[in-house]
Amino acid sequence: MSTKIRRVKLFIYFYYPITQKNIVMQVKRFGVSLEEELLDVLDNLVKDHHFPNRSQAIRHLIKKSIVEEKWEGNEEVAGAIVLVYDHHKRGLQTQSTSVQHNYHSLILSVQHVHLDHHNCLETIAVKGKAGQLTELADKLIAIKGIKHGRLVMSAAE
Repeated sequence: MSTKIRRVKLFIYFYYPITQKNIVMQVKRFGVSLEEELLDVLDNLVKDHHFPNRSQAIRHLIKKSIVEEKWEGNEEVAGAIVLVYDHHKRGLQTQSTSVQHNYHSLILSVQHVHLDHHNCLETIAVKGKAGQLTELADKLIAIKGIKHGRLVMSAAE
């Protein structure tokens, strides 16, 4: 059974703020043809992520794809390393600080939050080549006593 193609016009609004001036580029509109099943997937994405419309969902997917390509291409990205650990674990903070000092040029800031008497959450804002950020995150997450760790990357511009 062949898939019916339903022609759908989507109005896509791309906003790329120019740094330091907050000038918004002109909006371009175009039509998109999608199979009905794929359109249903898009509509579910809009609903599940609370996007105001299809255009916003497509914009999100395009930007996500661009970030992933930069990540895979070892280009400059920004991100955060999030760690959860028991601060009573002997040597953990010393080892974490040592690793961070070895990568000081990538680290923008560190925030330390006490979740409860034992557990702390540390958020490390980072910027640099994707490969270097991954290496830093892997070294921190591998420290004995880290309960959970994750690197999230985004576009640096």
